[in-house]
Amino acid sequence: MTSPKRADYGIDAPGVVRNLLLVGVACLLVWLSVTLHWWSGKIPLPIPGQEVILDLTGTGLVLGVICFAMAAWMLWDSKVGKYRGREQLLDRITWRGDEQVLDVGCGRGLLLIGAARRLTSGTATGIDIWQSEDLSGNRRQATLDNAAYEGVSERVKVESANMRQMPFAPESFDVVVSRAAIHNLYQADDRLQALQEIVRVLKKGGYALIDDIRHIDQYAAAFARLGCSDIQRHGSRFAAFLLMLLTWGSLRPGVLVVRKDS
Repeated sequence: MTSPKRADYGIDAPGVVRNLLLVGVACLLVWLSVTLHWWSGKIPLPIPGQEVILDLTGTGLVLGVICFAMAAWMLWDSKVGKYRGREQLLDRITWRGDEQVLDVGCGRGLLLIGAARRLTSGTATGIDIWQSEDLSGNRRQATLDNAAYEGVSERVKVESANMRQMPFAPESFDVVVSRAAIHNLYQADDRLQALQEIVRVLKKGGYALIDDIRHIDQYAAAFARLGCSDIQRHGSRFAAFLLMLLTWGSLRPGVLVVRKDS
């Protein structure tokens, strides 16, 4: 007998993981070459009028360990952490079971399917443009397969659509969720357009649940301008600050729970 297949939600930002591993290997090779006395590890910098020496003796080891640690954390979070985080995130909404739910940038269906598991008569709809650089194996069929593996196919719908122009009527959804997706719009105006679309398709009194790795303060300010006075920010600000330092400003995570005014 074969064991049942398990849902696979992919590796987040696979290109970043690859680059961290490559840089980590390069840094450790530099440190090893200096340790074995193949060269001095000292590089003179061409600064006029000054003698400045860049010493790579210990730098390679430190940077190599940091890069490997960051890559390992990203892999752990993709394969273990985000499963646990999904339930904690969705617990921030009080569910009836009959909601119409939209997952913006659903990827392979992590939040989409998690929400569908909490529904009885409701439906969870996911939209994405399926960019593989954002998530490994990111494609519509992978999402549908995961829905089948988790037993919620009858409550899940998936569409190819851009979050800046959603193909839905105003006030179509009771709950809109999004995880690590909106930041992939690199221009602030594009992110604002996506948030405007979220508010447009959200019913009055409905909730938006946004989990992202940066721009959270910008999102909160935008929601306030768009007619949402009940905006709650969750997550440790200290942990977010520490992660920002460790990633040289790349990651500044946060969670928003937003209620659209009635």
